[in-house]
Amino acid sequence: MNSLVSIIAPCFNSEKYISQAIQSVIFQTYEHWELLLIDDCSSDETFSIISDFASQDTRIKAFKLDKNSGAGVARNFAIQKAQGNYIAFLDADDLWKPEKLEKQLHFMQTQNIPFTFSFYETIDEAGNLRNETITTPSKITYKNLYYCNWIGNLTGIYSVDFFGKIPISSIKKRQDWMMWLQIVKQIQIAIPVPESLAYYRVREDSISASKWKLIKYNFKVYHKFHQRNFILACWDTMQFLYVQLVIKPKYKKSGLPLRY
Repeated sequence: MNSLVSIIAPCFNSEKYISQAIQSVIFQTYEHWELLLIDDCSSDETFSIISDFASQDTRIKAFKLDKNSGAGVARNFAIQKAQGNYIAFLDADDLWKPEKLEKQLHFMQTQNIPFTFSFYETIDEAGNLRNETITTPSKITYKNLYYCNWIGNLTGIYSVDFFGKIPISSIKKRQDWMMWLQIVKQIQIAIPVPESLAYYRVREDSISASKWKLIKYNFKVYHKFHQRNFILACWDTMQFLYVQLVIKPKYKKSGLPLRY
């Protein structure tokens, strides 16, 4: 396989982590990729760092938005410039394992599917393993995904030849979830590569670390994106909380990374 993978990586005030994220792409065993780094008008050295990487590797492209616009706008900017047959996503503070792209592309080819994702492990802000692997059901339906975002943004990859370039919502948070919902609604079932292929950094100020923020933004998804009225959006949010607090923890595994 010689398909080009476009990797979309928005960054904002990410000088502390962005070099590690870029290096995790450079170390990929699958080498036919382009990395589109979009600085969302950072006030630190982020743009200088990504520009330096871009000057050393022609596969890396650095851009800077004119004003701070949010991750959704940054991702859309990169998607429009992407040249790849596939689009994958990486946040500025997360990391990929070296075989991530190679294993996912092989899985998609052998399974004849246009989209996949994978399990991932969590690390703390300093990059230390938390001995925790986030797994998922073996198949994700639209209903599964409607009540829980099972798909880690850092692991998702889709075929542009099949879906075209999928625009990202400009809503401040949860844009990835809305995109995965569009994808799964079209293909009905999403199947993960059943092993950990990435590291998600848990930060104190992240939305996933704040339960109240998570509830608030999920309500907005149901109310605004799905156009549910207030009462139904509240009901959907309660269902989401049940899955999040009762079902999803069963797929959080402690100890060494798992492969099924």
